[in-house]
Amino acid sequence: MFSFLKKDKETEAAGPVAPQAPPSEVTQVSTAPTSTAPEDTPFHAPPAWNLDALTAPHPVAAGTAPEIGPMDAAKTAEYQQKIIDVIKTVFDPEIPVDIYELGLIYEIIVDAENRALIRMTLTSPACPSAQQLPQEVRYKVKAVPGITEAWVEIVWEPTWTKDRMSETAKLTLGFF
Repeated sequence: MFSFLKKDKETEAAGPVAPQAPPSEVTQVSTAPTSTAPEDTPFHAPPAWNLDALTAPHPVAAGTAPEIGPMDAAKTAEYQQKIIDVIKTVFDPEIPVDIYELGLIYEIIVDAENRALIRMTLTSPACPSAQQLPQEVRYKVKAVPGITEAWVEIVWEPTWTKDRMSETAKLTLGFF
């Protein structure tokens, strides 16, 4: 993998390098792969992975309301734990606790067409992760099997306080 480093060290040990031919005399170099080792094979995602969730642009322009119907209680109950499970994989980079345990998720709604709306807040309006966290939540929720679209809405009321944190988060951060 790092053969280019090894080659440089070998040439240093061999002494000065002979001058190369001028560009007009250089022969064509083949760009064909020299090895067929497994490291050279590209990764292919399993068919069950919803890669569209990671690559598709958000259909709603910034500043417009998400296109979600009224809450469907049955669909919300069906998907809520699955959505919570994926949200628990999103961590604030500055705090070693997931955002669900931090109490940043205020509401999870799923409509009749399996579109999800997550209402969340941030620890402060000046949060350095203000762009990254909502996008990560959206992509992960959208990748939940059965969810057709996901929106994340940042809300500031009620204001987040450490009282919203779970007991687990408080223990982890030593707030007792």
